[in-house]
Amino acid sequence: MEVIVPTLPLSHPSNRRERRSLELRERLIRAALDLFAKQGFAETTVEDITNAADVGKGTFFNYFPSKDHILLAFAEMQLEQLRLAVEEARHARAPLLEFVRSLLVRMTAEPARNPDLIRGILLAFLGNSEVRQVMRDLHAHVLDLHTQMVQIGQERGEVRRDLPAAEIALVFRQAIFGTLLIWSLYGDDSLEKRLDSAFEIIWSGLAPRAPGNPARPDSVTPIAK
Repeated sequence: MEVIVPTLPLSHPSNRRERRSLELRERLIRAALDLFAKQGFAETTVEDITNAADVGKGTFFNYFPSKDHILLAFAEMQLEQLRLAVEEARHARAPLLEFVRSLLVRMTAEPARNPDLIRGILLAFLGNSEVRQVMRDLHAHVLDLHTQMVQIGQERGEVRRDLPAAEIALVFRQAIFGTLLIWSLYGDDSLEKRLDSAFEIIWSGLAPRAPGNPARPDSVTPIAK
């Protein structure tokens, strides 16, 4: 199966040279993700990636300092996909429950095909301080977008309002990432079932509270980010 790599709308190539540069970058990402899926992140070398993309090693390092940075590029693409989804959610007529469920399917399509991506991201967190810092920044952006989505649900009365949106978003993100991480240990066809189960449990706790029946005391200890 070919990896579909979305073009990041962070820049709009205005000439042939810029378009060529963007095409080469995407070719490298596509080749790397295919190899990570076939032979694993740790087993894939930069030379493997450049051979698959039919470019020289020098070209690779013009775009990425290391193969770990391919994971950053993938994470940035996921971030952009989430940003667009938040804008879509603001105008969507479907209940937020169904919208978020479908978004989960879209956002996990590539990890479902490639469990080594999740393992590779974890290795990048642990082994590369430069990547780890960028990942932290990306996490902050993702958390902000998730918070905005929760706020949309709160404004519509579809999500409980007795907890801060940021706290709900953080717990949701941790649950989904934890589910992905545990599944990556097996790499089988159970991801959709695991995510659906986690989503059902989380969402049942997000339903609006009945008047006079708070789920917990007003005093809430924020979760460390």
